[in-house]
Amino acid sequence: MKKNFFRLIALIPARSGSERIKNKNIINFFGRPLISYTINAAIKSKIFNKIIVSTDSKKYAKIATRYGAHVPFLRPKNISKATSSDYEWVKFTLDKLKKDNEIFTHFFILRPTSPLRTKNTILRAWKKFKKFKNVDSL
Repeated sequence: MKKNFFRLIALIPARSGSERIKNKNIINFFGRPLISYTINAAIKSKIFNKIIVSTDSKKYAKIATRYGAHVPFLRPKNISKATSSDYEWVKFTLDKLKKDNEIFTHFFILRPTSPLRTKNTILRAWKKFKKFKNVDSL
């Protein structure tokens, strides 16, 4: 393996059961679904080998795919609750991908509720992150 070989994955969590704002992850925000801004920033950063939306909703999956993300499977309902931890869905997602021989050196969690995050924000964070040793997520 080359010294600076990285395989990066962007994980975008978008469960459908928001309790305060119905369908907040796909709500219209200045003419586009909220989640599209995160997908777009991830794509424009050009650092990810894969951009995956983790969702329990076929409707969300269709929207995410339209904007360029991958949704290779739906997240089970039992790890899509308001009380579910990030650990549960991240482990589920990475384990499923690993079974398909898709291995990543690092993962980023990019929440769809941060539409002002840009490609430059992602690139700046990655540059700073690489200075740390023995870490695997951002």
